Amino acid sequence: MKPEVRPKKALGQHFLTDLGVAARIASTLDDYVSEPVLEIGPGMGVLTQFLLERHGGRLTVAEIDPESVDYLRRNYPAFTNEGSGDRIVEGDFLQMDLNELFPGTGPFCVIGNYPYNISSQIFFKVLDYKDRVVCCSGMLQREVAERLAAQPGTKARGILSVLLQMWYDVEYLFTVDEHVFCPPPKVKSGVVRLRRNGVTDPGCDEKLFKTIVKTTFGQRRKTIRNSLRSLLPAGAVLPDSPLAGMRPEQLSVAEFIELTNIVSSLR
Repeated sequence: MKPEVRPKKALGQHFLTDLGVAARIASTLDDYVSEPVLEIGPGMGVLTQFLLERHGGRLTVAEIDPESVDYLRRNYPAFTNEGSGDRIVEGDFLQMDLNELFPGTGPFCVIGNYPYNISSQIFFKVLDYKDRVVCCSGMLQREVAERLAAQPGTKARGILSVLLQMWYDVEYLFTVDEHVFCPPPKVKSGVVRLRRNGVTDPGCDEKLFKTIVKTTFGQRRKTIRNSLRSLLPAGAVLPDSPLAGMRPEQLSVAEFIELTNIVSSLR
């Protein structure tokens, strides 16, 4: 049976067809039933229907595809009932000001079956709103999902692993096979959940921290000592710290914070 909305390759659309999987993804926000929820890329609403059951009156969906928007309006009355509190925002999530979508300073959650082609960008954007996004969960390409949750010493660990884990507790929850999508992707998917931790002050220069993380992973075959030379004044060298001889995927968030403070003292 063909879907009523044509999946568009340019938008990275692979529509989930398994209601059981959709219900499991929706349940990842069950500890946040009183918070507003933003769903990214609802498509034909397979996840949306379960979010409306749990978060009805507080659900906003962001959809870039006009065909999907039309489908959602025709099939989910909550979005056309002005008094329901549920709404569709048509446009590119990556260009949206989430503080305008959710006025004030209160917390909200983010969820979605994320388009593979922009999934990393979505999580970088979540970081921009870390003071308000208390939980972010959803499905993305398994390789990327594993990277978000990767621990020190693993090959999958990368820039997003460290940046997210400074502010969130990241869990890889379960794997989803290819055959439950239309059209089926060529890779498996993974479901993750990020819960905001208690960190408000990282204990270092946050901008320098980001620069160090990006610089070291940009040269991940080099030791920390060699990859950070470009960030140090001429003639300055890293002190004789065990961190200097390590590679970035070996470092924990706490060790990156320690490294940031060492570099800051030399500048």
